[in-house]
Amino acid sequence: MNSHKLNQRIRRQVGKAIAEFHMIEDGDRIMVCLSGGKDSYTLLDMLRQLQKSAPIRFELFAVNLDQKQPGFPEHVLPEYLRAQNMPFEIIEEDTYSTVTRVIEPGKTTCGLCSRLRRGILYSYAQREGFNKIALGHHADDMLETLMLNLFYGGTLKSMPPKLISDDGKNTVIRPLAGVRERDIQAYADAQGYPIIPCNLCGSQPNLQRQNIKAQLQEWQERYPGRIESMLTAMGNVAPSQLMDARLHDFSRRSDRSEMEASFEPIGVASQPASEQLGERLILSDR
Repeated sequence: MNSHKLNQRIRRQVGKAIAEFHMIEDGDRIMVCLSGGKDSYTLLDMLRQLQKSAPIRFELFAVNLDQKQPGFPEHVLPEYLRAQNMPFEIIEEDTYSTVTRVIEPGKTTCGLCSRLRRGILYSYAQREGFNKIALGHHADDMLETLMLNLFYGGTLKSMPPKLISDDGKNTVIRPLAGVRERDIQAYADAQGYPIIPCNLCGSQPNLQRQNIKAQLQEWQERYPGRIESMLTAMGNVAPSQLMDARLHDFSRRSDRSEMEASFEPIGVASQPASEQLGERLILSDR
């Protein structure tokens, strides 16, 4: 697939996710978290393209957290963003020293690192008046998280496309929720983004997430279409067919039509404004 067609496909998938999950509204001030990886570069690119054609007005502002990892190329992102005429700020916080001091050698650092990073970014967004925080998690990330929680956490949950923080002060959106990682990789390669690797996380060979990723890939190779089916299932949930009494009243007798009415599909855009936004975003490249 050539770069233009790939751009159109990703852009259409992002527009669909934004409309279906009501991610962006008129007047939003969106902080786009840029890590220097392929996902966040693609996220920023797609949001900027859609911003030009959307029927609403919203602001985009790029933020990178420099965690003071040894060898981090501090010049790369500022140079790239200035060349793109993109407003941005680099936040400098030495979380690397904290993580390496607290976590024993050989142990996974991702949990503490992500919590520290999330706290810093949430606080910055509140302080600067951003009402949305855009993250670059894609469909494969969400499926891997589902499997991690299933295998290691004993819970059936993943990353939602849109999430309001516990204190209600931040709204996180994931516009790449419907985009496969392979497409993002191909698009990033074609665009030639200046990728910055995460040396802190990438140096850990036995991460559970990497094991899950490898297992899913093996399943896909043996049974083509399995990942696509699993991704579809994440948006096709039947709570009454599971075992969580908090989601379904098993003591109540009900016929099938009443049961189905009680659990309508989540995330279907019903407001005319959302439908209009979705159509404009999805069809804007035509």
